[in-house]
Amino acid sequence: MAGTKTVRDVDLKEKRVFVRVDFNVPLDENGKVGDNTRIVAALPTLKYLLDEQAKVILASHLGRPKGQVDEKFSLRSVAEELAVQLGRPVQFARNCVGPKVEAAVAALQPGSVLLLENVRFHADEQSNDPGFAEKLGSLAEVYVNDAFGTAHRAHASTAGITRHVSTCVCGFLIERELAFLGRKTEHPARPFVVILGGAKVSDKIMVIDRLLEKADTILIGGAMAFTFDLARGKGIGDSLAEPDKVDLARSILGKAEAKGVRLLLPVDTVVTDSLDFASQTAGELRVVESEIEGGWKGVDIGPKSVENYRREVADAGTVLWNGPMGIFEIEACSKGTFAIADAVADNVGAVSIVGGGDSAKAIRKSGNAEKVTFISTGGGASLQFLEGRELPGVASLDTHSS
Repeated sequence: MAGTKTVRDVDLKEKRVFVRVDFNVPLDENGKVGDNTRIVAALPTLKYLLDEQAKVILASHLGRPKGQVDEKFSLRSVAEELAVQLGRPVQFARNCVGPKVEAAVAALQPGSVLLLENVRFHADEQSNDPGFAEKLGSLAEVYVNDAFGTAHRAHASTAGITRHVSTCVCGFLIERELAFLGRKTEHPARPFVVILGGAKVSDKIMVIDRLLEKADTILIGGAMAFTFDLARGKGIGDSLAEPDKVDLARSILGKAEAKGVRLLLPVDTVVTDSLDFASQTAGELRVVESEIEGGWKGVDIGPKSVENYRREVADAGTVLWNGPMGIFEIEACSKGTFAIADAVADNVGAVSIVGGGDSAKAIRKSGNAEKVTFISTGGGASLQFLEGRELPGVASLDTHSS
């Protein structure tokens, strides 16, 4: 994947360039863009194409309209926000295929932009229907995928379309994802410290397995730590865990020991006797270093664990963080996650890579987004890539001949 061609490698002048972007952004109660992070992330590629006098055709999904037209998932307000960010008009098509779209594309002038309507208004998008992919492909002379967040899905606009366009490359956003999640973790500056959190060992097992081949130290947090505790025979009270994955956790501990990888688990835990997700509150909170009693559940790593992990992160040459340390959405249970966010940001000499999803949300919420080296835009895609699995939206692109 390191040899994937980019927009720099092809002639774009006055060409019809179909760009798959990830404009799956939150909309507010008025239907306006509530968070433009993903739009801003696409700007370097789009500005480059416009500077090269390409005729830019943009496609994205938004939400889950289930293959039907649903106005609350229209990209019209995204076109308005994009126009503000680009400082130039953005035309909007009410569909993504059909005669009116073809006419709008034919009328495009060099250096102009057309945003197509939500590709998921068609069920054929997610089923990767060859006919639908061909219709999308007929609009373009060059195809650019810059939607890393959907690169792990073989949909018509991410994979199928590449069979119908002769030149298929990636944009700058995907180029950076491949560089940081790929090369920077394959050949890391040492020590290479990995922080893994989240609820389930089963979600991260393939990532852990692969990173055991590369990491010097792995720090475990989140509810997945309780499955490891069960594997070590430690009582976890009413904490969330996967009892059916205890053997798996035990094998990971054994493999880490055999490979000389330091796999650290929390030495203390913040516990509560009740959680209310509706009101975002927890009941009584305690810090325990021993087994957790029945009626109590772990919700965050404790202060001693924070200090242990902070020391490891401070000495790292490369840090990869994927997954929160606790239920960080509830303020009372968020200290561990935000302490890790601070620790990652404070090591200014390290290459710091934050995986997508909750970790990216936490690093932004902590105010440290500008201090880390790279924040991935993909949740499932970044995990799949770190697992070493092929991403259909990348594998289908042109590569440099070796």
